[in-house]
Amino acid sequence: MSHDPALLAQLLALLMVIGAFAGVLAGLLGVGGGILLVPAFFYAFTALGYAGPQLMQICLATSLATIVVTSMRSVQSHHRKGAVDWDILRGWALAIGVGAVIGVLVASMLRSIILQGIFGVLGVLVGLYLAFGRAEWRLGSVMPKGPVRAVVGWFIGFLSVLMGIGGGSFAVPLLTLYGVPIHRAVGSASGFGLLIALPAVVGFAFLSVENPPPLSLGAVNLPGFGIVIVMTFLTAPLGARLAHSMNPKPLKRFFALFIMVMALNMLRKALGF
Repeated sequence: MSHDPALLAQLLALLMVIGAFAGVLAGLLGVGGGILLVPAFFYAFTALGYAGPQLMQICLATSLATIVVTSMRSVQSHHRKGAVDWDILRGWALAIGVGAVIGVLVASMLRSIILQGIFGVLGVLVGLYLAFGRAEWRLGSVMPKGPVRAVVGWFIGFLSVLMGIGGGSFAVPLLTLYGVPIHRAVGSASGFGLLIALPAVVGFAFLSVENPPPLSLGAVNLPGFGIVIVMTFLTAPLGARLAHSMNPKPLKRFFALFIMVMALNMLRKALGF
């Protein structure tokens, strides 16, 4: 399939803007890019004529590919500060990885519109927790073990793949609800991203999709992956500098609202309004 050079130039320009914006917000708010990148990829690829029954799979896979790189970088950074609990990661790795693989298998069978709806509902729930969750909330004093840990880990991996995110939106609340200090929760959750994204991206790379954007490997769009990674690395330090000069509480509420608006818009499209 040949591609119009003007269309390719537009795609590259849009991806640069998406990556720059995701980098600033990641540095500013300390969040993974997936919850921002999936809707951004969706609107960019739709606008350029690559909408199809498997568009969401492409958006999820490309978002998760970026998370492989950003998660490795994040784990290294948090490890240097002593903020990664390796015992937690080792204990949860198998369940989360299995959940991620099942997530790929399920996502590959669903229509794009169903995945839009799932992203919309879960995105609203994440936004509500960010807006109204309290630091003092607790489910217990000891992290789950045995069958409970297996089931919870499976759901974190599974739902994260269906949203194209690194799991931090689920893992950080989970860890803090069991009394893990917030900095250690964020550092450890960054490792969850690699456990989720790596097996998921391998699976998505072998998925056959209709009408993919140019230079895609299975469902993974390589220009989307490469450009977003480069732009994120360039702009995340700017976001981090802004974060240190601003009050974090209004920022957190703004981000919660931002997520809910994007998620509701995705849900609106899924419902055909």
